[in-house]
Amino acid sequence: MKVGAVIITMGNRPDELRALIDSVAKQDGDPVAMVVVGNGSPVPDVPEAVRTIELPENLGIPGGRNVGIEAFGPSGRDVDILLFLDDDGLLAHHDTAELCRQTFEADPDLGIVSFRIADPETGLTQRRHVPRLRAADPMRSSRVTTFLGGANAVRTKVFAEVGGLPDAFFYAHEETDLAWRALDAGWMIDYRSDMVLYHPTTAPSRHAVYHRMVARNRVWLARRNLPAPLVPVYLGVWLLLTLLRRPSRSALRAWFGGFREGWTTSCGPRRPMKWRTVWRLTRLGRPPVI
Repeated sequence: MKVGAVIITMGNRPDELRALIDSVAKQDGDPVAMVVVGNGSPVPDVPEAVRTIELPENLGIPGGRNVGIEAFGPSGRDVDILLFLDDDGLLAHHDTAELCRQTFEADPDLGIVSFRIADPETGLTQRRHVPRLRAADPMRSSRVTTFLGGANAVRTKVFAEVGGLPDAFFYAHEETDLAWRALDAGWMIDYRSDMVLYHPTTAPSRHAVYHRMVARNRVWLARRNLPAPLVPVYLGVWLLLTLLRRPSRSALRAWFGGFREGWTTSCGPRRPMKWRTVWRLTRLGRPPVI
């Protein structure tokens, strides 16, 4: 199977980007074709074999990744698998691409693989980087219902069937939107602890737009994908969880502003998932109300 890699960058981490590219170039088996997308910024110096695209404006994480997908032909069809890697990450092992080939070949229903993210200094995996509710043991691989945006592999047939990431989300929850559409189309998602991306431990709230985008996109996610009776349940649960986490007054103000924006602006096309998909999500341990 042919493997490609999409990396988006703001051009502000040239050393980390070069280290990531080197780790992809060292993968076992056939070479992995790489595309680096400068998301509203020039692309730092990269090896000649790496294709680059410089966008005149920042399209956000999903928009930038969608451009990278199309660089491999419509819906990425020039390759069979696409890796999506954060530009400050680093593939920990040389066999990750080969493991992806073997894994997708062995399971024709598998659409997406989520890698384990580990801190390069401590080797620890943050709980939020294990894409399931039972996240205490990051070394346990399992079937899951979502995936990590900057450390994953996607079978390009998924994009051809269900479309790409939702551009308008810009940042936050775009992976879950794609995951739910893929699951509704019959694809499966795996979390693999043996496929590792080294990435420094960080807090998502470091992004200035975090609280607003998280809230707005959570509403859009529900409005786009859930059967109507589940929309208020899902959003009510997340409202309660947000309040229980006791964010600061400014963070809560931004969150409620985003929550309101999610209801008053277009969420894009609505394609509610089938009830059998709701049951599938429930059997996988994460019913779509939390």
